[in-house]
Formats: sequence, structure tokens, C-alpha cells
Amino acid sequence: MCGLAGFFGFNASSTEDLSHYAKKMADSIYHRGPNDSGLWVDRNAQIALSHRRLSILDVSTAGKQPMLSSNGRYVIAYNGEVYNFSEIKQDLTNEGYTFHSHSDTEVVVNAIEAWGLLAATERFNGIFAFAVWDRKKDELHLVRDRVGVKPLYYARTSNGWAFASELKALKLAPGFNADISREAIGLFTRYGYIPSPWTIYLSANKLEPGRILTLTSPTTTTPKTSQYWSCGEALSNGIRNRNVEQFSEQEATAQLDNLLQDAVQQQMVSDVELGAFLSGGIDSSLVCGLMQTVSSRPIQTFTIGFSESEYNEAQYAAEVAAHLGTDHHELYVSPQDALNVIPDLPVIYDEPFADVSQIPTFLVSKMAGKQVTVALSGDGGDELFYGYNRYERIAKLWSRNHLLPDFARTILGEGVRIASNGQQPGGKTSRLVEILKATSPAVFYERMVSTWQLTDALVLNSHSPKSIFKKHQERTEDLEFFDLMMYLDQKYYLPDDILTKVDRASMSVGLEVRVPILDHRVIEFAWGLPHRLKTHNQQSKYILRSVLNKYVPKHFFERPKQGFGVPIATWLRGPLLDWAESLLDKKRLEEDGIFDPIFVRKVWEEHLSGKYDRTPYLWTILMFQAWHHQDAE
Repeated sequence: MCGLAGFFGFNASSTEDLSHYAKKMADSIYHRGPNDSGLWVDRNAQIALSHRRLSILDVSTAGKQPMLSSNGRYVIAYNGEVYNFSEIKQDLTNEGYTFHSHSDTEVVVNAIEAWGLLAATERFNGIFAFAVWDRKKDELHLVRDRVGVKPLYYARTSNGWAFASELKALKLAPGFNADISREAIGLFTRYGYIPSPWTIYLSANKLEPGRILTLTSPTTTTPKTSQYWSCGEALSNGIRNRNVEQFSEQEATAQLDNLLQDAVQQQMVSDVELGAFLSGGIDSSLVCGLMQTVSSRPIQTFTIGFSESEYNEAQYAAEVAAHLGTDHHELYVSPQDALNVIPDLPVIYDEPFADVSQIPTFLVSKMAGKQVTVALSGDGGDELFYGYNRYERIAKLWSRNHLLPDFARTILGEGVRIASNGQQPGGKTSRLVEILKATSPAVFYERMVSTWQLTDALVLNSHSPKSIFKKHQERTEDLEFFDLMMYLDQKYYLPDDILTKVDRASMSVGLEVRVPILDHRVIEFAWGLPHRLKTHNQQSKYILRSVLNKYVPKHFFERPKQGFGVPIATWLRGPLLDWAESLLDKKRLEEDGIFDPIFVRKVWEEHLSGKYDRTPYLWTILMFQAWHHQDAE
């Protein structure tokens, strides 16, 4: 697991200039690869690739990057892991290739040479983002894994194009334009994250999951992009399979168990110490159970606890660890420990990011990173197997809401708006208005999971899209509502919130996190399951529970779902009060010219009164303000 950076198009006076800027970009993400660094430049082609290496497979210098293919045609800077590299390596060996290392990087670049970029990428099973330069055609290709576990950014500069694993590196590219996007601010206040392909900067984009971007010239204005995999296609194929295959519970449980066993076994291949996050919940307990089954010695597991019982799952994790026989590590975090993380969040995440579980995620990553270099996580179970509490609640609301004709709900919503007399965008009345006016399932779900509803009123001079979910309505209008919710979460919330949160937190301390539940074979299998195997008798993740019960008795995990959070609401009225007040100061808000000070101050004062909990709205604003003022320094 590593970090990469580079640019295509820079009128440098010397090769040294190219190397200087490329090295500077890579050094800014030293934390992603503290073990080694590398450069490859071609002044005539105006291309530079730089790399920071976190050694996982083949820790020797034989795995150094950027790396050339056997015949020298391709140069790659690669971040990630391809778990099935051994079988691909055998196929290449059968075709006459010889290898000088046992790193997956050498396998990846030679697979591209042997079979072409698209055919090779379709065979890769893993988490990856890479830049590959074709020296024969003078073409640059940027590739991101299917689900979006590993990040990759790109930007049009005054000289050409730049790319990097993180925005902090991209900002150092020669000719980068750091103007802020008001559209992205509007999206951020709505969702709490900035969805792909947007970033906080006007000139930069996230490469969307499952895509290949190709640049044939530094002067190209619109890159060519293609999609080699999508969760939408997996959904469509899965639904077709549901019509022809009747899964029994026993058959489905056995198939899922076999798939997960194989995914976990592949992802435990490592030349360095490996462990797992264990919260005591269904997903992490399942991953740890599978790991311990295939491990010849106790695996290392990690959890953190809080003194506040409503946020603490450490005792459940300890019980599961004791049952499995893992080498368990736990750390009880004080409020001060958590508070000390907050000033670093803008640097870790590079752009505004407002999922409060970023704090415990960083803390557990920091703890694990002192013992291991790789950790497996249970992320993905909620989005694949109907795990969120909100799914049932929102589905019931939609079934009632759409009984009224569209025109009736629009009129009713307008009536509520007028009666509310302009309540602030974060209030319950404004949320009700927007929900009533939603005329499609996709928009209804979007408004139910949004934070601030009326972003144009909150963000000054904002022109954010009215709905990024709405564009999916045409292709999903025949879906059952529960499929639609999971699809939209897999498309946006999973890569741009959950996986972003874990990647930045873990890589900031040099820890690689792998996610076996998000093996694309598991995703495709999950979409083929009937709904009754995902939720049954008001139990979410029904089939995952069935698999887990093979490794852990039910009484360890049959309890209400608990979020991974911290008591931010209380802290904002106590130890975080001065910090928040300085960022929400009316004069500062007026000078910044980003948010309407009247709206923001009203919400802040309501929270301080103790009458309302306005944490989601306030944390979004605070995370932007903290990022904005750090970025301006």
C-alpha cells in the first residue's frame, strides 16, 4: 500500500525540474509510504511519475517503484494490492514471462503488457489505484479499483494534467489552481462528504470507482474515460439471476461462507504483521472469525472503548475475541484523547469531511499501526446486506408518502413551508417540506439521508445540483425501494464517506486496511440474493448472521446495532465550546462569505440551549470552517 503522484505536461527547463516537483508531491504523502521512494521522468514526453512505498509484499528493493514492464513499454506507479496476483503470475509464467521479485506490482505491470490494460484490469481482484504510462503511444492511464477503496485524484493545470493519491500532493503540482468550488460546498453541506467526481477545488476531480481515464496529450481538455465495472451493472445482473435461481437459505449461506473464506484467505497474504479491527458487531466479528479459522496462530485484534456506555462496544469485542482466541488489544479513550485528534482532521482528510466516526477510526488505526502494518476491516456489510437501521424506517415512510399524488404532496409541502415562516435549513420543518415534495424514490431517499436540506440558502452564492441521486431514477425506477437505497449507498456513501474515512485515517499512520466483504465477487453474489435473505423477521443482515453463527454463538452478537461514534453533542457544549465558538463567530462567518451567518448562529444557539441536538448540522459547518482556515494558512 503506497502513495503516488505525478504530472503530464510541464515545460520544464531540465529533467531536474521535473524530478524536483514530482519528488515534492510524493514527499507530501510520506505517511502513505514511509519505507521507500522512487521517481521516473521523461522530459521529452513531459511526464513524471513519483511514488512512496509502504512495503507489504516483497519488502526488498526488488519491489521498488515506479516499475517498468519486461519489455520496457509500460511504467507504473501503483497503490494497492491485487489479491489474486499469484494465479495471474502463473498464467504469465506459462506465457514465457520471468519475474525478479514476488511483488504484485511486477505482476500488474506485466499483465498489462501481456493482455492490454482493459483485459488485465478486469482480471485484477483487489484494492488499487495506479498510473501507467505507455511509452510506445505516449498515453497516460489512470485506473481505480471497482469499489473505490483506494483514492485517485486528477486535475487540469496551467501546463497540462496532474494526479495523486491525495489532494495535498495534487496541490503541489506545477500550475495547480486552488480556487474553491461553491458547488462542492453545497454538496458537502448536504451529505457531509463531497461525492465523486467533485472535490473541494474547481480544477480537481476524483476518479470514480471502476473507471479508467486516458490522456493522449497534455493539451487534452476532456479526458477519455471508460468503466470496466460498476455496482449498477452488478445490481442488474443480480436481479436477473434472482428470477432464474431460487436460493435456499442453507445453499446461500454455504456459498457466501465459501466466498468470504476465499476473500479473507487471499487478503491475509502479507510479508508483514497483520491484524484486524474488532468492534464486536456482526461484520467485524465475522471477518475475525474467518481469519482465526485459517490462521495457525492467534490473530491480533484491536478495539477502542469509551466511558460513555451508549458509545462503547469494547466489552462485546472482548467477549468475541476471547471466544475466538485472538491476541486482543483494547484502548479506552478519554475525551481529551479524542479532542486532541480534531485539529489534525483537516490535514488528514485534505477537504471538508464530516463523518464524526472519523475520530474513533483514526484512534483505532493509530493503536493498530503500532503493532501491525496491515489490518482487515468489516466495512461493506451494511451496504450489501441491508444493515442500516434507516433502511426499514425510510422504506416505511416512502410507502406512506407516495400514496398521495405528486401534486398533492407538492402543495402540502408548500403549505408547511409557508406555515413555518422560513425556519432555518437544518430544522425539522424544512426537512419535512423537502421530503413531502420529493416526487421519486431516489430523491426521497436522498432527502432522508441529507444533513442540510436547503443548501442554496445556507451556502452563499451556491449553485449545487438539486439532486445527484435523481439522475439514477430512470434506470432504477423498476427497482424495489430497498434495492434502490442500497444501490445509492454503494454508489456514493460507501466510497466517498465510509472508505474515504478509513483510508485517510489508516494511511495517515502508515497502516493498510483491507476489506474482504467488499471483494467484488461477494458484491455480485449479494445482489443476486432475494430480499428475504437480507432481512427476515425484522433482523437485518440475516444471511451474514447465519454465516457468523458458524464461528461465534448468537448470544455474542444478537443485540441492537450501535454506531461507531463519539459524544460530540455533549462536547460541543463543554470541552469543544471555545473551539466551536471561534469558528462560528458571526464576524468570522461574515468575513469568510461562505455561509449565511444568521442561519448558522441560530442553529448554534439552539444547540447550546440544550433544547435541541444540532450536532449533524454543526459538525458539517465546523469541519468546513476548520478545513478552510487551515487551508488558507
